[in-house]
Amino acid sequence: MRLVKCWFCSSTIYPGHGIQFVRNDAKIFRFCRSKCHKNFKMKRNPRKVKWTKAYRAAHGKDMTQDKTFEFEKKRNRPERYDRNVTEDTLKAIKKIDKIRSSREAQHINKRLKPNKQKIFKSEVKEIDQNISLIKAPGSYQQDSEKMKVSVSTSKSVQNEAMEE
Repeated sequence: MRLVKCWFCSSTIYPGHGIQFVRNDAKIFRFCRSKCHKNFKMKRNPRKVKWTKAYRAAHGKDMTQDKTFEFEKKRNRPERYDRNVTEDTLKAIKKIDKIRSSREAQHINKRLKPNKQKIFKSEVKEIDQNISLIKAPGSYQQDSEKMKVSVSTSKSVQNEAMEE
């Protein structure tokens, strides 16, 4: 079973699926769905369309360089079947998949870390501005009494003259 990648979005195309377009110079373009084919016909650049793999790789959204990607490369060398080698290969594939998923999670956390700090600062600022909505009415009145400044009631000579 031969799996190919979509020319536009880089997703896998399974046998019997997708659209194949052959240009006049005999270059073959394979598309996973009509959405990719239409965007290709409209001459859109996959690196500028946000939902494609090319965009995500170009803008640092996905991991692009990692040792685990080397195992996915196509090899055209035929190998003689050996049961032990096949078992080892299947075990290695599972380990590599775990390693890749953990590295992707680390990449996402590292990418989102600055945004978490911004969100925290904005939430603290909003709480400071709207503290009256959060505090209970009784505690708010006690705070206002504490803020009141006592004014002396002794009358000066000038005030007495003005009152007469």
